[in-house]
Amino acid sequence: MTPPPASARQGGLPGELSETHRDLLALCALRINDKSVDWSLLARTCQSAADIEATLEGNIQEQSEAAQENLPILRTALTHLVEARHRVAIELEAAELAGARIITVLDDAYPANLRVVPDRPPFLFYLGDLSGADRRSVAVVGTRGATEDGIRRAKRMSEGLVAADVAVYSGLALGIDSAAHMAALDAGGRTVAVLGHGIASKIYPTANEMLAKRIVREGGALFSQFWPLSNPARWTFPRRNVVTSGSALGSIVIEASRTSGAKMQARIAYEHGKRVFLLRSLVEQESWAAKMVAARRAVVVATLDDVLGHLDSAPAVLARAEEPYHQRPRSARGATGAPRGGVRAGPPNRPAGRD
Repeated sequence: MTPPPASARQGGLPGELSETHRDLLALCALRINDKSVDWSLLARTCQSAADIEATLEGNIQEQSEAAQENLPILRTALTHLVEARHRVAIELEAAELAGARIITVLDDAYPANLRVVPDRPPFLFYLGDLSGADRRSVAVVGTRGATEDGIRRAKRMSEGLVAADVAVYSGLALGIDSAAHMAALDAGGRTVAVLGHGIASKIYPTANEMLAKRIVREGGALFSQFWPLSNPARWTFPRRNVVTSGSALGSIVIEASRTSGAKMQARIAYEHGKRVFLLRSLVEQESWAAKMVAARRAVVVATLDDVLGHLDSAPAVLARAEEPYHQRPRSARGATGAPRGGVRAGPPNRPAGRD
């Protein structure tokens, strides 16, 4: 098989996108009465030029409650398509100036693990490189207010994952996330930071600006599912967790209270059909973690070998996520087009809690 051109493997430059790609982005940019079409729905139903043409004509090719709810929004918002295209042009220019590239659900290089989750985003802007090695990746996450033991455990886990040729994903937050990224880099491995803001916005938290630059410089990547000029907000962090979970085979939670975004990611990972690994120390200290294990939604791990043993069987678990979303049992999905809990890939119609 002839390998795809470099541009196909690494996404496209914002200024060189095809008309079809721009049409997809314009659909994402449509807004009416402060509402937009559910981006996850667009990602599922706009995977070809024909799909996008049908959507631009006011049709949603999915039989689901989410489609029924979003169809009136789409048809009304299409009257503002010119404004949406203008928004897209501004955002693409900002991405280009930031040196970013873009990958969409239309592209073969769209991350394979992320493609199988129902609430995937329709596009990702990124700095750095995409890598096929990310098919074997794990998210290492936890609280910003980490203890010294938590930092040490995160570093040890990331170092071990790198030694086993596993890419490390996390959210660039202070605490556990930062420790996971830095340990992966120090071990000579690949790490990807999923941002809670636009790729052209100032790095948040500002204390991790140098870490973000190091990740890109040393062969990793920064991912963002938001418009390039978007600033961090209460609703962006839960959606960041969707991509962090979806891009990996599983998530390891090091430390997390019941109000932590890492707890949310554990739930999202389970709903994605991914592996959920909870450190034994976490299960012993937090009732929410013990309940997840008791309900067989997560497994307790104490060592790297525990993680790797389960990781090798992870692809079988993904079969549930590969089913067309509208054909999945109602118990496994919400009525609004998002997994149970209501976290979507795209912009909200109302704020959600921050991690």
